[in-house]
Amino acid sequence: MAPKKKQAEVEAEAEEEQAEGASKPLPLLKRLPLKLIIIAATGLLVLGGGVAGYLMFFNKGGSGHTATAAAVKPPVFLDMPDALVNLSNTGSERTQYLKVKVVLELPDQTMAQQVQPMLPRVMDAFQTYLRELRPTDLDGSAGLYRLKEELTRRVNASIAPNKVNAILFKEIVVQ
Repeated sequence: MAPKKKQAEVEAEAEEEQAEGASKPLPLLKRLPLKLIIIAATGLLVLGGGVAGYLMFFNKGGSGHTATAAAVKPPVFLDMPDALVNLSNTGSERTQYLKVKVVLELPDQTMAQQVQPMLPRVMDAFQTYLRELRPTDLDGSAGLYRLKEELTRRVNASIAPNKVNAILFKEIVVQ
């Protein structure tokens, strides 16, 4: 009779577990795919809204950008005469020289024709600025960047109302 009693107890326990299982929340692993689907759907919604907003506000007609990009003219480069100056020194140091070859980047060919008569004024601005430099002013890339920015500012002041796009160094020698 013992085996029948054990079988009845096992069946009773199984019925209790089924009843408890129906009232318990689903385990984490069974709820996880639902959470992932909700997170993914929310992410796609946000991403889609961002793309739609970009296209509406920043992309003005799509084909307009390609037309303006095709209309951009290549820049014109104007070689400047070489500049050779002695650098400013403090007292007993030996004299150091700076040799610079510069190219002006201009927006178009008509600007090159307008700047050509102004070259003596531009070279004067270069010479007066370069003679005041110390050898330590040209140390590192930061020094060359400052030199480029200052020369660009001085050229633009000399040829105003015209403007150059940039000044490009072909050669810089400090001796």
